[in-house]
Amino acid sequence: METLLPFPLALAIIIFAAKASGYLSTRLGQPAVLGELLIGLILGPTALNMLRWPVFAGGHLEETLRYLAHLGVFFLMFIAGLEVDMEAMRRAGQPAIWAGILGVAFPIGLGWLVSFPFKLPALEGVMIGLTLAATSVSISAQTMIELGVLRSRVGVALLGAAVVDDILVILLVSLSNALTAHGSGLWDILWVLTRMLLFLGVTIWVGARLIPCLPSRAECLPISEGVMALVVIMLLLFAWGAEALGGIAGITGAFLAGLAFARSPLHQYIRDRMHTLAYAWIVPIFFVNIGLEANLRTIGWSGAGLALALVSVAIMSKILGCGLGGVAGGLSAMDALRLGVGMMSRGEVGLIVAEMELGCGLITQQEFADIVLVVLVTTLVTPILLRALYCSPGEQLAARE
Repeated sequence: METLLPFPLALAIIIFAAKASGYLSTRLGQPAVLGELLIGLILGPTALNMLRWPVFAGGHLEETLRYLAHLGVFFLMFIAGLEVDMEAMRRAGQPAIWAGILGVAFPIGLGWLVSFPFKLPALEGVMIGLTLAATSVSISAQTMIELGVLRSRVGVALLGAAVVDDILVILLVSLSNALTAHGSGLWDILWVLTRMLLFLGVTIWVGARLIPCLPSRAECLPISEGVMALVVIMLLLFAWGAEALGGIAGITGAFLAGLAFARSPLHQYIRDRMHTLAYAWIVPIFFVNIGLEANLRTIGWSGAGLALALVSVAIMSKILGCGLGGVAGGLSAMDALRLGVGMMSRGEVGLIVAEMELGCGLITQQEFADIVLVVLVTTLVTPILLRALYCSPGEQLAARE
């Protein structure tokens, strides 16, 4: 009979390590996710290789942690959908839309170009580019709050472009996964697109018409935590339906569920409790598990060239793509540059995409480690460059106006 003894000990270590490292990271002016990634790398095969310690021998600990990490992804994407402000997107206007679109197109295109000098299959290059397309503006937003410019035109455009960026990346990942699973002939493509569009159409209609009123009704039922039970059930059903019925990624369903519940009168109630439920344990497990699965030793000297190229592409593609998008949307050259730098940081969605592609065999373990390195470097560099672009009080005052 297998013992469950290693499981609670592993969870206790992972959650404690995640929270402690996240705290230290925030004390150093960095997002908590950076510390959680770093501690995962330390606990993983890159350094300590925790899951190979004798105390964790036996059972299916790695597989169980992977399942919990996938569940954490669903919760994370639900929260991302829950926090989308459609009104802010509307106010952001053309700079946000153009920056979001070109900020996805440039990384994919440059990722594809990188495949040639390193003799990678073209599809692998596109998949790598897709992971580099996803952005995370949490660190940029925090920096702009400290500078007092988040409510400026650049700040609003940054938040709107991040939403456009994430939606496009999620849809493209779903489409690529569906095509990989079902083939790439004309009829296969048409069938994949039909299933996807039908699922998205029905889900959006249900999310707009039916879901928003359900929490208020659940609140009236004599059930303990009836509202949150409903939210979790619908989140899991949407994630399941996305893959089983729509043939697209489960994270898309989770994201759409978040968008639906964002319309509810109990939106704030749901948001507060979902944050508690997710960030207390399941989301930190996901971030630490990234490090447990990534092995930076696989990069080595032979892979250093590709790693350096991907870091360079990650930085330049956002500055060029989002910067040009900002100019197309009417921003000045300096504001467009600030927008591009603000979109440069990678984070949660990029890691989610990389995990999915690794699981599907679309990228290698070395490329996965390279992408984790990209996330770490861009997260560290972005606030430094952003502060440099708002270097003088006069420029900050002009930016606020």
